[in-house]
This record gives sequence, C-alpha cells and structure tokens, in this order.
Amino acid sequence: MILKQPKSIEAKPLELIELPEPSLGPDEILMRVKACGICHTDLHTVEGELNLPKLPIVPGHQIAGIIEETGRDVKQLQKGDRVGVPWLYSTCGKCKFCQDDKENLCDNIRFTGFHVNGGYAEYAVAKESFTYLLPKQFTFEEVAPLLCAGIIGYRALKLSEAKPKSRLGLYGFGASAHITIQVAIHQGCEIYVFSQSEAHRKLAEKLGAIWTGSAADNPTQKIDHAIIFAPSGN
Repeated sequence: MILKQPKSIEAKPLELIELPEPSLGPDEILMRVKACGICHTDLHTVEGELNLPKLPIVPGHQIAGIIEETGRDVKQLQKGDRVGVPWLYSTCGKCKFCQDDKENLCDNIRFTGFHVNGGYAEYAVAKESFTYLLPKQFTFEEVAPLLCAGIIGYRALKLSEAKPKSRLGLYGFGASAHITIQVAIHQGCEIYVFSQSEAHRKLAEKLGAIWTGSAADNPTQKIDHAIIFAPSGN
C-alpha cells in the first residue's frame, strides 16, 4: 500500500500496487512481513499532517516478520529469524545524543515508513542494529503493536521510576497507556488513570486501575509517580 500524495483518509489515499522486491545494504536485513500494526502516526502521514521527506512512501512502522535475506555485514541475525522492526530506522551513532543513549533525539534520525518504505507491504528492509528478535511465544499479530505503543509505554514507565507498591498516575489512556498499565500492575504498582474518555476509563478499570477520572479530578490517594501521554491518547 503506497502513498503517492497525502489526502484525507476518507479519500482513500493509499494505493495497492506491485513494487519490485527491495534491495538491501550490507548492514540490512530483508524481511517478509507477517503483520504490521496501524499507528496514529500513520494517519498523520497519509493525511499530510506531517512534512513528508519522501514521496511516494510505503507507511507502517510496527512490523513483524521473518528474515528472508541478510546483508554481508549482518552478524547477529540470520535467514529464518522471527524479527520486529520499529519506528526508529537509523541514527548517526556519533552525535551527543547517540553517545548519551538518547538516540531518539539524534539530529540525523530516520524513521520507518516515513524516510524509508515501511511495513504496509509484503517485504521490508531494516538495519540490523534496529531489528529485534521476537520471543517465540508471541504471534506476529500480538507483537506488532508492542513495536511502537509498547516501546513508548515501557520507556515512559522506566523513566517514571515507579516502584512496586507505589501509586502511578497515567494521564491519557490510549494505545501506549493501555499496555503500560498491564506491565505496571504486573510489577506491583497501583494505577490511577486520568482520561477525558469514558470508554478509556472503563477499559482502564477492566485492566485493573484502582481509580479513574478526568485530569481535573482529585484521586482518592496521592500518587507517587506520573506519566503523561500524548493528547491523541487521552
């Protein structure tokens, strides 16, 4: 599915076409796509809400599949491996952010399905250093959303420094937060969810939230740590 020109999603901007099998560089892998999650960023892409560096482009950055071929410099991965590919396609590895383990802020960052073709296709190419082996207990469909919403939520949970038995507030309850709550509860946290959406609050309660309300409400207990998610996930 390729995007030639951004349009409203109602105008069906993605076109189903035949593309040649992509070539790969020495440090890249070629994967046969088995599943690709749909992210809200994909909607921003196809509707032109982001300044697109490349057109046409194949969107999709929550990719799960099987390696078909490896470049000559690939060392850790091999044909037949079950792998996942996220939003982050490559970084320079040299700037101050990369050197400080903050590569998501790299000045020369490139994104899957944005700078390079992504997973809305039969095949996709990815850098070995940004390709991840998948646990065998996950199906491709189950693991695909973890490659974006899961990564964001888990990173936010780590940065919150929430400990077992601490009270954790989640402001906004979209794709990332509904994964984060499951991990946090598994780690022993009490979860308090703030959301404008009644449907999201009900989901939070179903997943084990101690308390739910809007951002203007006061929870029943003082929270110890908090994570604020993007407004699109409120």
